[in-house]
This record gives sequence, structure tokens and C-alpha cells, in this order.
Amino acid sequence: MLAYQTNQSEGDMENGVIPPGLGASEQEMIDLRRQLHAQPELGFEEFATSDLVARRLQEWGYEVHRGLGKTGVVGQLKRGDGKRRIGIRADMDALPIHELTNLPYASQTPGKMHACGHDGHTTMLLAAARYLAQEGSFNGTLNLIFQPAEEGLGGAKKMLEDGLFDLFPCDAVFGMHNLPGLDTGKFGFRPGPIQASSDTVIITVKGRGGHGAVPQKAVDPIVAASHIVVALQTIVSRTVAPLEMAIITVGAFHAGDAPNVIPETVELRLSVRALKAEVRAFLRERITEVVYAQAAVHRTSATIDYRTGNPMVVNDAEMTRFAQQVALDWLGADRVVVDMDPVTGSEDFAYFLEQCRGSYLFIGNGDGEGGCMSHHNPHYDFNDECLTTGAAFWVKLAEKFLV
Repeated sequence: MLAYQTNQSEGDMENGVIPPGLGASEQEMIDLRRQLHAQPELGFEEFATSDLVARRLQEWGYEVHRGLGKTGVVGQLKRGDGKRRIGIRADMDALPIHELTNLPYASQTPGKMHACGHDGHTTMLLAAARYLAQEGSFNGTLNLIFQPAEEGLGGAKKMLEDGLFDLFPCDAVFGMHNLPGLDTGKFGFRPGPIQASSDTVIITVKGRGGHGAVPQKAVDPIVAASHIVVALQTIVSRTVAPLEMAIITVGAFHAGDAPNVIPETVELRLSVRALKAEVRAFLRERITEVVYAQAAVHRTSATIDYRTGNPMVVNDAEMTRFAQQVALDWLGADRVVVDMDPVTGSEDFAYFLEQCRGSYLFIGNGDGEGGCMSHHNPHYDFNDECLTTGAAFWVKLAEKFLV
């Protein structure tokens, strides 16, 4: 097992000091981030974004590989004779949301928006890439992974299927996401599960349509589906241990078009989340039982399309302690959250961690006005005050890992 020393020599990592080269380029980072924000691209369509990323990496001396995950980009830089290899990942894709911020750099493409901060994540890693190439001190192999299609399309999984870690082996891989509600530039770490699994369930309840004036001649799937919705709420509250995290959200209920017509079918759409594999499996079992039982009680039938999504993001304990200590040594305890609470959103970085040990961490996007707007919201914007701090962390992490 490799040893990772994070104790600093005197004056090496002064508390909170940004490397001068990064500080001088802060306005360039802001300009780039806002350029990316104005030109959002959805998953597997990040053609202009990946062109920009590849071009800049090449200018700075990286060996650039394109095409993994269709629009993914990997920049590799080797220095010295070190055998250690680190992977650092940023996501690039936007969301199918119409932006309502009215910012001067708002999306120029109706219906598409960087509503999760991937524009900021890409900018931070690019800024770190330039510094590490021009001024960084490290000995080993740096693999910078710019991933497409994180937003529900499995870009990480696709990159792995295309041979990411076969072509670019890593001893550890790290990722970072902004977190609204956490103080600007503050870092959060947690060993073990830090983000939930995410499964989608499509339930179709079939009855017999008819006139609303003679309901006894129909078999009403709306009533059956309504009882299914209510019964689903008892799974977490009455069959999952209170200290376990489990979520069943019915996000859509589609049925009928007219007030006097009983429809033939109803469709329910569920989001199901957990932080443990055994809880995830139990939720699937109980949802299936409850749906079929309730449908039968109300003389209807049901079909279930259970779509397995991202697994839990499970951080390696050693790599999380290492990354956390880098932040503590640099910023001090006041700007680091140790063993933060898990986040119930999901993230396909989980697939990377299934094949390579590593850690996923958070950087605060702010807890005041403007910084607390949640992800996937048409009023959201990445906080530019995070850019220099996030880029500097990647620099410090890479230099401490590749010694």
C-alpha cells in the first residue's frame, strides 16, 4: 500500500494562500466559466466544449485523447520518473432547462442551461491543468478526465466501457462538485457512502375505461393508482429502519383527459434512492410487492419497469482522509467539513469508484442570496468566487499525491 504524507514543511502551504500563478489568472477563469455558461451543451453533445478543452490542453503540453464516451477528453501529463498515477475528473454537460437568471452571460440556447455548475467544474480543472503544466511540481502521471453526459445519461459508465482505466490507469481518482448551502469555498469530505443510488420506476396500472357517470361498469385505474401512491409511502416509514436513508418519490401521475371519462391506464413515475446496497435491494422488493397487491385489490393489473440507475458513491476511506488532510493543511479546520452528511442526489462518478479507489468531495457554492439556489433550478448560477479555490485545491492535491 502506498503511503501518503500530507504534513507540510514550514511555509509550504500557508493557510489559504493561492499559488500566485492561479491568482493572477482569476479573471481569465471567470471569463472562461461565463463563456461556457453562455454556450451550454447537453450530454454526448458537448462538441464545442470538448474542442475547447482539448485545444487548451494541447497548448499546455498535455497528450490529449478524445472519443472516450463519445465527447469525453483525457489530458495526460507525465513528469519525472514517478510511478504514481492520479485521475481528476470534471463533468462538462448542461441540462434541458430554460434559464431564467437574466444574467448578461445567460444561456444563448433556449431550453439548455448549466444549472448544476459543470461549467465551473470544467473551468476549475482547466485552470489547474495550466498551472500544473507551467509551474507545477510533481513526479508521476497526471490524468485529467473531462467527462460528458453526467446528467442521467451515464457518461462515466460509457467512458469506462470505452477503456478509460485500461488506457489511463490510475492509483486513485478524485471528483468535486459544488454544493449550494455550504459556505463559499468551504470543502466537505466523507469516507464511505456520500451520495445515494438513483433508480427510476415506471408503473403502468391497467383497468377498464368507461363513462364517469356509470363507474360500476368500469374498472378505475385512477383509484387503484391512488392507493398505490399512498401505500408506497408506508415502505420507508414502516419497513425501513429509521436510521437508514431511503427515499421513494412519486414524481409523476399521468391519467385521463376528461372529467367524465374513466381512463384505461394510469402511469406513475418514481425516483428511488438509498445509501446502502441492501436497502436499495429491499426497496425494489417492497415496491414490487406493494404495487402488485394494491393493483389486485382494486381489480386492476400492473406492470413495473424498474430502471436501475447510478449506484451509491462510495468513497475510499484512505483516499478521503488524504484529500481531507490536504485541505486541512492548506485552509485550516474552519474551512473544512469533516465527515459531512451524505447528499441524497446521485452522481455517476460512482462507476469510477467501483473500478478505482478514490474520493468525491464538495466545494461550497455559498449559503447566502444567489449561492443557495439549488441545482437543476432555472435561477441557479455557479459562484465564481469558488473558481480559484477549487483550482488551487486540485493543484495541491495532485502535487501531494505525485511526490
